[in-house]
Amino acid sequence: MAPTPWISFTTDYGLADGFVAACHGTLARLAPTARVIDVTHLVPPGDVRRGAAVLAQTVPYLPAAVHVAVVDPGVGTARRAIALAAGDGLLVGPDNGLLLDAAVALGGVSAAVELTNPDWLGTQLSATFHGRDIFAPVAARLALGAPLADAGPAVEPGTLVRLPTPLVHAEPDGFTAEVLTVDHFGNVQLAATGALLEPLPQALWVTQRPAGPDHVGAPAVHARTFDDAPPGGLVVHVDSAGLVAVAVNGGRAADRFGVVPGDQLRVTAG
Repeated sequence: MAPTPWISFTTDYGLADGFVAACHGTLARLAPTARVIDVTHLVPPGDVRRGAAVLAQTVPYLPAAVHVAVVDPGVGTARRAIALAAGDGLLVGPDNGLLLDAAVALGGVSAAVELTNPDWLGTQLSATFHGRDIFAPVAARLALGAPLADAGPAVEPGTLVRLPTPLVHAEPDGFTAEVLTVDHFGNVQLAATGALLEPLPQALWVTQRPAGPDHVGAPAVHARTFDDAPPGGLVVHVDSAGLVAVAVNGGRAADRFGVVPGDQLRVTAG
């Protein structure tokens, strides 16, 4: 396998502690010529779905790389540590569904291994810091060109953990979809593709589901940009990932509706 000069790094470690620096240090010691792209370290703690979405929506725009992702609430348990080959990339992280959407975005899993070779791991093995002690050392060796098969035994791709499929339900006058992510700006990304929004008129109505006395709907504009609505107005548009998003011009749609990932919004003709 040819060396790759790039490693991408995605975690929920935050920036207040030394966790990210310790992983960077491990990568730098073992693969000093590799360049690291920090995707984000601000995934909400333990939010595997958010981490998976960020990773999957980012990797198509990165160079061929070893992609390390660590959002791992099951660290130290029986969950597997894995590495996947997909397209021109390699993905390294926990077997909890975090990596698979990104693998699909890169062309699909062509090989998978469990990370069990002790020669590839750190000299110390903490029960709670596999980013430093397993995933970073493995990523460094892969970036240097070591064969994926040497990292451990092959894993049947069909046995890899998958996240539950988010709800998307087409309706005669619109659709109901699960909130997939909420970004830094409070924009609410739904699991629905833009094809479901395309036939709807300019005047829309957005309601939290299930409906109730505290879930009052609001009018919205089917638009292309945020500024297509007046200040404070609600916009439903197709975002940069090709998914339907609900936004407020100059505000936060997540706060307007009080939603978090896993909740549902209904978008209908107004």
